[in-house]
Amino acid sequence: MEKYNNRSEVPNKYKWKLDEYYKSYDEFDKEYDNVSSILNDLDNYKGKLKDSNKLLEFLMKDFSISAKLMNLDAFIQMKLDEELGKDESITRHSKIIKLYNEYSDKESFFEPELLSLSKEEYDNLFNNKELAKYKFYLDKIYRMKDHILNEENEIIVNRLSNVADNYQNIANNIINNENDYGTININGEDTVIALTNLRILLRNNDRKIREEVYSKFYGEIEKYSGTLSSLLSSYCALNDEISKIHKYNSAWDNKLFYLNLSDKVFETLVSVTEKNVKYLHKYYELKKERLGLPDLKSYDLSVSLVNNNKEYTIDEAQKMCLEAIKPLGDDYYKHFERVFNDQHIDYCQYKGKCSGGYCISTFDHSSRILMSYVGDLTSVSTIIHEGGHDVHHQYITENNDIVYRSVPNIIAEVTSLTNECLLSNYLVNNGKTKEEKLAGIENILKTIVSNLYGAVREGKIEQEMYKIIETGSSLTKENMKKLVTDTLDLYYGNTITRNQFDGLDWATRSHYYMNYYLYSYSICVCVASYVAREIIRGNKDILDKYLKFIKTGSNVWAYDAFKILGIDLEDKTVYENAFLYFNELIDEFRRISND
Repeated sequence: MEKYNNRSEVPNKYKWKLDEYYKSYDEFDKEYDNVSSILNDLDNYKGKLKDSNKLLEFLMKDFSISAKLMNLDAFIQMKLDEELGKDESITRHSKIIKLYNEYSDKESFFEPELLSLSKEEYDNLFNNKELAKYKFYLDKIYRMKDHILNEENEIIVNRLSNVADNYQNIANNIINNENDYGTININGEDTVIALTNLRILLRNNDRKIREEVYSKFYGEIEKYSGTLSSLLSSYCALNDEISKIHKYNSAWDNKLFYLNLSDKVFETLVSVTEKNVKYLHKYYELKKERLGLPDLKSYDLSVSLVNNNKEYTIDEAQKMCLEAIKPLGDDYYKHFERVFNDQHIDYCQYKGKCSGGYCISTFDHSSRILMSYVGDLTSVSTIIHEGGHDVHHQYITENNDIVYRSVPNIIAEVTSLTNECLLSNYLVNNGKTKEEKLAGIENILKTIVSNLYGAVREGKIEQEMYKIIETGSSLTKENMKKLVTDTLDLYYGNTITRNQFDGLDWATRSHYYMNYYLYSYSICVCVASYVAREIIRGNKDILDKYLKFIKTGSNVWAYDAFKILGIDLEDKTVYENAFLYFNELIDEFRRISND
């Protein structure tokens, strides 16, 4: 795999094109000045929203400004990530944050004013037929009537909410910058241990190296676990208090209201998962056998089941992704081609580029994808995953008005994970070697372990954390470790021999600062595995429903969007099918490996 020292060495065809956003910083600056100048226009509508014509004008103006702000923010975030530390990007990013705060203050009157309307006054607004397209959007806000404060208090609470980010930032700084985890000698060369390379180091085939890395890293984390638990406790207490200020019973109640889902959805998900941990144990037994170990420990879990050293060029990866998504039909295929032909992806890693991967989207521009391509199957998987988000956004934009082009994670991740299942299927059927076929299966097995079993386990931990907070107690390193180890008793069972540092991984989990973020992934992987399985089997009805599903905007609640696929989230069937699929994959892995 070609390596690059800096961005200028990377061929242009492997860089994203940002001209659709702005052709230069000068063009960006002009748009910034334009948005800054028109923010004051929002003042013209304050106190006038009982007038349906004024409300319509405000909404059109507000969404226009919001779209421009999103484009500015996305562009400068991408420029920052291209080359970290560039003053010209850092300065502009700070200005964008300031502009967003100004915008937030300017439009803060909107929701309190809308919610001050009586039900009769609200209903009368829609005598204006031009407001019809905004009705679902406005209904989602108006249903919050009992949870929104007056304008002055909303501004205070919004600013207080922004403080919550500081807890995560401090925790991240402690974990990533303040700690010294030491070094590990690999093949005569010392490597610095850090959170950013922890997973890579724990994939090393030498068990002694894995154990040393694990012990050094979590041994250091343990020293700071008291401080980290205090930060997490403060965040949860603040989040819970803000929820109660907004007249919710709890942060969980707030989340359910936001998603418009019943608690039964998540109770069913957790219950079915905990009843099917036997398949997770079966997976761990397979891992122990493949690795030839007398026992399995936490630091062994990242090691691959397959020695697949095949390296894929970027061009090969693109072709593979296109072949894998062919079951989704010609139109989907053409949309995925745009991801490559229009240069939506910034592939290559070099010193100074942000690590990791994401797909960033705005209301009125096509998506862009950042990644660190290294030529392995994980890199190919990242392309098809993030490409799924890109194509989903294309369909959303083509089929929905600007007001309904932002879908929640509980919908968005279905498209990316469906594509990963299709990649696995493609490799099983088309892999040139046994190792490549097995690697395809392992890729989706790991996805299910992480996004279904792992996310449900940690989501349950998060619920238990808030129960401690709601009793007036605090999170401590002791009760956090107990919460984790109690779940490991179930999920690890007798298949994994416990280590003295097991139960400390909570300290490195940034998603606990994201208000019940993980459950969405669990639901999505269940739905994705069901959809992919049926489409692979040639179920034309499910394919048609899926294509309708990915064109559906946010003018439909998630619960109803899943009904397009014939799925009831309160019913256990879709979750049970996901575990059956997982079990089938394990059996298929054994069958191929024994051939």
